[in-house]
Amino acid sequence: MIFKFPPNCFFFSPSVSVLLLVPSSSLLLQIEDIVTLIQDEAEGVPIRTVKSFMTKIPSVVTGSDIVQWLMKNLAIEDPAEAMHIGSLIAAQGYFFPISDHVLSLKDDGTFYRFQAPYFWPSNCWEPENTDYAIYLCKRTMQNKTRLELADYEAENLARLQRAFARKWEFIYMQAEAQVKIDRKKDKTERKILDSQERAFWDVHRPVPGCVNTTEMDIRKCRRMKNPHRVKKSVYGVTEEGTQSQSPIHTPSHHCRKGTKEDVEKEIVFLNTQLDRHCMKMSKVADSLISYTEQFMEYDPFVTAMEPSNPWTSDDPSLWDLETSKEPSQQRVKKWGFSLDEALKDPAGQDLFLKFLESEFSSENLRFWLAVQDLKRMPQQDVAQRAQDIWTEFLAEGAPSSINLDSHSYERTSQNLKDPGRYSYEDAQDHIYKLMKSDSYARFLRSNIYQDLLMARKKGKSLTGKRLTGLMQSS
Repeated sequence: MIFKFPPNCFFFSPSVSVLLLVPSSSLLLQIEDIVTLIQDEAEGVPIRTVKSFMTKIPSVVTGSDIVQWLMKNLAIEDPAEAMHIGSLIAAQGYFFPISDHVLSLKDDGTFYRFQAPYFWPSNCWEPENTDYAIYLCKRTMQNKTRLELADYEAENLARLQRAFARKWEFIYMQAEAQVKIDRKKDKTERKILDSQERAFWDVHRPVPGCVNTTEMDIRKCRRMKNPHRVKKSVYGVTEEGTQSQSPIHTPSHHCRKGTKEDVEKEIVFLNTQLDRHCMKMSKVADSLISYTEQFMEYDPFVTAMEPSNPWTSDDPSLWDLETSKEPSQQRVKKWGFSLDEALKDPAGQDLFLKFLESEFSSENLRFWLAVQDLKRMPQQDVAQRAQDIWTEFLAEGAPSSINLDSHSYERTSQNLKDPGRYSYEDAQDHIYKLMKSDSYARFLRSNIYQDLLMARKKGKSLTGKRLTGLMQSS
């Protein structure tokens, strides 16, 4: 069978190297037609498993077999020309030697293996450094005697680990998950896939000093040819966190020139991204563990409660104790966890309000509570109550004036032009942070809280006169 090409076929052009330097989609499809025919069971090169000493080498062909097939089916008379064409195809990663990283074709008994169609260049792979980092991580987790990192790969791994320090745990988790999946596969299949993946990175992250036959970086060539082409992740991990389901190429769209409004939107978006709070997964796990340990004794399903768990019995005594004006030692201790815990407990809220009164700053908490009540009011009463709060706490000459920053004050005054339940959201948030960072810290150190905590530990109670005396002394 003779494979026919159009008259302007790149294989017979004198500038074959240049034409393959920046391959277009049509040229790639022609190459893939040839590679598909080479692998044909009836007319192609026989793919076999070769027995070696104590091992088997699956799914390989020899370089001389490929050269002979090219000469026969492409009507080539000179073996050197067939080797040249085969080397150009190998440089694109369609087949590769299994023993080294030099992507060229030799007319001898060197064993070659065909690349999986998933990694073919027509899928427009242009992998990012995060993909390469995942690959190197996988290599370190696998059989070290067979897949031990080379010196240049170990250096690249260390450099990537420094560059992606903030997202390294995510990269490591991705590599770990893929290794678990690979281990479930058949040993022979896994061996073939490992070599195909290695060959893919030989194309896109070549060995230092190894010049491919195009004598130019393939990735840069493709970028020059089509600068707006869509980038794809090898392992299905895109920047937006979405998963790529298949290697099918998605055509790129022409990007219009950005206008002034587009640039302004991008600036706003980038400023928002800068303000985002980033935290490592390990920190999140530590915080979750600390939270669980701190609140374990307050969970009736984990720790046995006295008198009994109302959720598993018909005795509501525990709920009555939680709402009583005489807090237990456990409730008083919980107020020290956070300001939110103190304000959720009616007794803790009252005690904190009394402490603020002793410091002549009770208007902060009263404003915060008034805004909370505003959010739960019937809709017909919201507008009037919002105006009353402004008059009492924020208007000029207000009887209980609070200290707001200019930004929160302006936002609140704008919101009151059309008052709603959440008109005071910015002001309430500012006051809460003010109480949390200033008043609440002093409250925990005050005699009124410390003495109540010690009294509850000893099983005693404080009288109203005793509380008043403590507040005055504190």
